[in-house]
Amino acid sequence: MGGTAGPVWGRREQQDFRSRVRGTLLGVALGDALGAPVDGMTADGIRQAHGAEGLTEFAPAHGRRGAVTHHTQLTLFSVDGLIRAQVRRDTGAWHPPTDLHRAYLRWATTQRDWGPDERRKDDGWLAREEWLYARREPARTLLLGLGDETMGTPAAPKNPGEAGPEAAARSAPFGLLVGWDPQLVAQLAVECAAQTHGHPVACLAAGAYAVIVHALARGESLD
Repeated sequence: MGGTAGPVWGRREQQDFRSRVRGTLLGVALGDALGAPVDGMTADGIRQAHGAEGLTEFAPAHGRRGAVTHHTQLTLFSVDGLIRAQVRRDTGAWHPPTDLHRAYLRWATTQRDWGPDERRKDDGWLAREEWLYARREPARTLLLGLGDETMGTPAAPKNPGEAGPEAAARSAPFGLLVGWDPQLVAQLAVECAAQTHGHPVACLAAGAYAVIVHALARGESLD
């Protein structure tokens, strides 16, 4: 897998892109926190619980309002994996899905352990953040898919019948690869989705979401 050369930007364009990165990650976190109290509910159930307009402000979930969800945790580890993949690009051992899988395994550790293990020096900065060691009701599919070292692939996916939204929910960071062609962005998102969700609906949703973010990050309109 490879990408095209990145765009040549001046200082203003670089600052604008940085703001889009921050906006993407903050928007994901806010959306996840807003939706956490109604996760798994039907539209009718949401209206019954929160009124005709649905949920319009933060409601309690995971013991507080606005708590970081497991979706947001995984999004951050997607960023972690992408950064490591970029660092390895010139080493001759470049395979982004592997770096993403290792990052997701580090997330899985946060769901099992009480806190970071200082002996694991190669875990990096993110995995040493103690606030991430909080189990926020992750789907069993995620824990099964990342329960061992075997990496799922599109040809041999983990949980082949699972079509849940968790793979798409962690895929916004792939769209920030603005120097890549959209087809490659979609391909990477699909390959990484198959590490936990093997159903085509889950994988293609992850690819579509990543491509939408990719277009927005490159300055295209939402329409």
